[in-house]
Order: sequence, then C-alpha cells, then structure tokens
Amino acid sequence: MQSFTAARNTGTQDELWLVEHPPVYTLGLNGKAQPLPRTDNAIPVIKVDRGGQITYHGPGQIVVYTLLDLRRRGLGVRALVRKLENAVIELLAAYGIEANGRVDAPGVYVAGAKVAALGLRVRNGCCFHGLSLNVDMDLAPFQAIDPCGYPGLQVTQLRNLGIDEQTETVADKLVAKLANEL
Repeated sequence: MQSFTAARNTGTQDELWLVEHPPVYTLGLNGKAQPLPRTDNAIPVIKVDRGGQITYHGPGQIVVYTLLDLRRRGLGVRALVRKLENAVIELLAAYGIEANGRVDAPGVYVAGAKVAALGLRVRNGCCFHGLSLNVDMDLAPFQAIDPCGYPGLQVTQLRNLGIDEQTETVADKLVAKLANEL
C-alpha cells in the first residue's frame, strides 16, 4: 500500500484490495501503550501507519484496502468515511439488518456492537488502509483489547447476526456496494 501510494501519479487508477489476514493486532498512529493486549495469546502486535487505535484482524474477516485519489474524486476524509460506512450499512440492510455509523467513533454498529472498523491514512491527497468487516471469525482476541481504543466496546460478526454466507460471497457483495458508493 505504501509503495503503491508513493508511486501514484494523476493517471494511476484507484484500486480496492481484498485480503484476509492471519491473526494479528494492528496498532494505529493514535494507539497508546495501554490498549495493548491484556493477555499473552501469542498474537503479534504490529504498529501500522493508519489512523485509529488497536484492532484485531484474522481469518473470517474481510479487509478492504481503499487505494483512492481523494482529490480526483473530490472527497475529504470525513466524506470517505461516511461512504465506506454507508456501503457496509447498505450491505447489512440487504440482509435485513439495521446498522448505523457513529460520528464520534467511525465504524458500523448493530445494536451498539461494532461489526466493521475503519482506519485510514492520507498522503499527498491519496488514501490507503481502509475497512474491516467481521464475517465468521473467532472474536475472542477482541476481548484482550479495547477495540479501537474504546473500553468495553462489544464486537459482533455477520454469523452472530444470522448471516450464514461464505466470506468470499460477502466480500463480492461488499465490493459491489463500495463501487456504488464511490
């Protein structure tokens, strides 16, 4: 992402990268020493250059890296955050699930529990990093941290919300929603 963004020029096409990470905690630029995992669960903690605090990534979670030229799209960071949240909200609505974003805590929530997290970085008018959506994963590693720096924040996933689809199927649907929003 960093190399791609550094090498961009005005003709570089925007890209969305879909990945699924092995178990890892990522600590953003706003991360403090205290929200580090409270247990030794052998999951590595990696400092990354995105905004936000600590979160967990692992199998069964869709991670979409948004490599976008914000200037060309006429977007500010807040508008991009809303578009990313809206894509997830629309995806969940298609499954009959009511979700919402929060101005004070970016991400997507269902009944107060976070189902999707966002963390971005902008350099030279281009963003990278993106969003993660919990589909069908082990949520236990979230219990060892304050997700996104919020003590007691509950985390959920699509499987717990009654959605029983393969991660790849959900990823395809999410990319379609993102393409429509962007």
